[in-house]
Amino acid sequence: MPVKASLLSELLLQKRAWTPGAGTGDCMHRELYEFIKREILEGSLSGGSRLPPSRLLGQELGVSRNTVLNAYDQLLAEGYVTATVGRGTFVAHVPLRTAHPAPDPAGRIHGQLTTQSPSLSARGTQLLAHRGASNRQWGAFVAGVPDVSLFPRQIWLRLLNRHWRRPGAETLSYNTVGGHPALRRALAEHLHLSRSVQCDPEQIVITSGIHQAIDVVARLLGDPGDRAWVEDPGYWGTRSVLTSNGIEVVPVAVDADGMAPSDAHLNGQAPCFVFTPPSHQYPLGMAMSVSRRLMLIDYAQRAGCWIIEDDYDSEFRFEGRPLASLQGLDNNERVIYMGTFSKTLFPGMRTGYMVLPRSIAKCAMHALAELYREGQLVQQAALADFMTEGHYAAHIRRVRHVYAKRHGLLRQSIAAHLGPDWPVAAQDAGLHLVLLLPDDMDDVEISHQVQARDVAARPLSHYYQSQNAHNFRKGLLLGYACVPDNAIDQGVQVIARAIREAQVPRCTTAGHTQYHYPFRSERSPQESWPSPSPL
Repeated sequence: MPVKASLLSELLLQKRAWTPGAGTGDCMHRELYEFIKREILEGSLSGGSRLPPSRLLGQELGVSRNTVLNAYDQLLAEGYVTATVGRGTFVAHVPLRTAHPAPDPAGRIHGQLTTQSPSLSARGTQLLAHRGASNRQWGAFVAGVPDVSLFPRQIWLRLLNRHWRRPGAETLSYNTVGGHPALRRALAEHLHLSRSVQCDPEQIVITSGIHQAIDVVARLLGDPGDRAWVEDPGYWGTRSVLTSNGIEVVPVAVDADGMAPSDAHLNGQAPCFVFTPPSHQYPLGMAMSVSRRLMLIDYAQRAGCWIIEDDYDSEFRFEGRPLASLQGLDNNERVIYMGTFSKTLFPGMRTGYMVLPRSIAKCAMHALAELYREGQLVQQAALADFMTEGHYAAHIRRVRHVYAKRHGLLRQSIAAHLGPDWPVAAQDAGLHLVLLLPDDMDDVEISHQVQARDVAARPLSHYYQSQNAHNFRKGLLLGYACVPDNAIDQGVQVIARAIREAQVPRCTTAGHTQYHYPFRSERSPQESWPSPSPL
């Protein structure tokens, strides 16, 4: 049965889907198309019904015939209608759409809270349940983010323009060779001189960051169910990538010498991987001793496992030269060295690298090309020039001085507002320090309190895989690299106020209030923590 033009027009007007004379051109035909499509899917226009002639419908709607024809043509192209010359346009027989009330952004349906969640896999559910990425990536006291305002943008722009003037076809295509050859050569020289890494350019594979590097290595060298030793506390991103690949994460405690596997670890089931940042433990900051490094290398050789050396920010040591890499001590080709430009330049560059043993370097290169179809060769060529012309080393020297100053200012503010004896886990290195808290103080709650006052301070407890670990500590991670000098003291005052509000007086004598907060690793139960200085 044909649908009269007047009926279709009335339907449009009744549902307030059309205002006569409103809109022009593409907008009008698109609105008409969307309305008719919706009515077909909801069954208001049944299959086999003939739509009114374009001229007649256009007259009743007050639009041109071409507007209706364009709407009909779009419906025809997507299969919602059929058309036969001389007979007209008919509604196709399509499955009807079942209407479900859609929740609003607050998770409500018609005012009721929903209990349904997306149909995630068990792996996806676990990934999101333990997510660590923060929406905030700048200001006091965001950890792990450099001061991107110090990046020499004009130099970088000049180098990029140089390579964009006459890019070769191969530079604009996919990257299947592990990265731009010039960047791999520049990295090999830089890593040898600054980190004592022993490698040829062919052993280097450029990635989009350490997360991708871990992902490739886990897929290439591990199978679901294999084990990986990961420092506890440790970087949440490592655990997330490994778990998503089916690798069982085994927490290993750290001490003053770095990763400290127990006898149970050393004599039990051997892992496939040992993940460690030996030059600057994350987040507590200690450097792994030479004896512990040699022990791990010897164990990896005997157990046939791979050591993954995460060298995420070793360029930023404020006293003395950067420590030599663990890879440079390995004569057995069991260490895979990983680094990134996210800390030294800016995170948005998304460029990192792996230095692999010769036996697996080409395999990793092919795996990266197979999985990710990498590119960005123009940017890599500019980065190679940035390094070989000395701009990279000059930039690191400049920001190292800035970060050392901010590290000192943060320590001074902590001493001023929390007392000179308040414990801090920090070395003269890196982009953050850890402000330790008493055992019975809730670092998560304090983190929320200061966040409400526009200060970021990640709780240390979130970096532990298990809160039953014997070395479990409470604290706050305070990044200082991306905090302007004049904002540091103000941010510490906010944290000191939150700590003061969280403390409960133990007793009051002679007008002085004492606060009792034992800390297993630093203080005996009989000792008292200092109270924050008056605000």
